[in-house]
Amino acid sequence: MDAERIAVAENCLHSAHNGSLSFPEIVGTLLAAGFEGYTVDYRRNTQTYYLPDGDSVAFDMRPSPGKVAATFDTSEVERLVRWAQANPENYSYVAFCEKAKAAGCAGYIVSFLGHRVLYFGRTADTHIEHFPN
Repeated sequence: MDAERIAVAENCLHSAHNGSLSFPEIVGTLLAAGFEGYTVDYRRNTQTYYLPDGDSVAFDMRPSPGKVAATFDTSEVERLVRWAQANPENYSYVAFCEKAKAAGCAGYIVSFLGHRVLYFGRTADTHIEHFPN
């Protein structure tokens, strides 16, 4: 992967954590750079970005407190997604990550091609969110 795309992906990761870019802005930036999606893994604290040709780049994420709960709470994950979409003053991606782990979310897969995010737990329970129009 070329250095420019690596820099774009890394900037998106940091921008999510420091709040300088919203999820829609991150999606637009990654699409413009040619990415087709990314995966967040809360157990390894990594985020991996994928290109259509199979190339990828992975970065360590800033660890959030707590461990991934054993039980996947679909209702709580859905509530957290609505919280993120509303983007109130008290929202932060860092808090979202901490609360998602407490709700049993082990990670998620963002598919630009599928226009969705698949959240998953340790037992492979899932919750799918389609991108809002």
